[in-house]
Amino acid sequence: MGLVLLGIVSVQLGAGVAKTIFDEVDPTTVVWLRLCTSALVMIAIARPTLRGRDRHDWAIVLAFGATLGLMNWAFYQSFQRIPLGIAVTIEFVGPLLIAVLGSRRRRDLAWVGLAGVGVLLLGFERADLDPVGVAFALLAGACWGAYILISAETGRRWPGLDGLAVASVVAAALIAPLALGRHADDLADPRVLLIGAAVGLLSSVIPYTCELIALRSIRPGVFGILMSVEPATAALVGMLVLTEFLSPVQWLAVACVVTASVGATRSGRAPAEPLPD
Repeated sequence: MGLVLLGIVSVQLGAGVAKTIFDEVDPTTVVWLRLCTSALVMIAIARPTLRGRDRHDWAIVLAFGATLGLMNWAFYQSFQRIPLGIAVTIEFVGPLLIAVLGSRRRRDLAWVGLAGVGVLLLGFERADLDPVGVAFALLAGACWGAYILISAETGRRWPGLDGLAVASVVAAALIAPLALGRHADDLADPRVLLIGAAVGLLSSVIPYTCELIALRSIRPGVFGILMSVEPATAALVGMLVLTEFLSPVQWLAVACVVTASVGATRSGRAPAEPLPD
């Protein structure tokens, strides 16, 4: 359990570190450096075999990579504009809906309702939330849900870490035109490159490694419950690293989503896969 919690903290700490330089560089630059770091490490570890793949294999991994890239880009655009804890809370509704839709129990609809209440509570303090940031968080959540569905098919067609490694390269390649276009000047600063690499290690390499090891010794249900604390962890990191203090109503919203996620996990499938790189 300790490894899972370490991975969760690492993901959100990486996001917190990334946001500290958003006043200097565009989030697109940071997310591209994160994806590049992850792709390099994943390729080195997995050494994927590319020969013998048919067009269906490539179609799946390309879709996987596109989803991965869009999800990360949308998420970084989101928490540039709204507090990190709120961005993760809204994003988490995506995988929660996937979990509940995969259940045949009517009572699981109550967990969707509770999560919906949480999101609505955030609307009570609309003046504090940039609607564009909220829209990006919803887009990231939809991509996270798609990631869960596509990752299953990727795993069936690409053994081990091969699919994720190739998808990471695809994601980095798709974001490259944005990062190397009008934001290319950001990459001239060695400090930005180092921070981007650190974010890649914190938000992708370390958590994925922790989760992979942990899943060998704990049940998926326990893993899902632990992952449910991610919105609260993001809110705490936002408070400690970014001085983003949530109001009581916003904390209540986070609690609703966390409770809904735990409830959905205990009654059926886990609401989220490991946070993709």
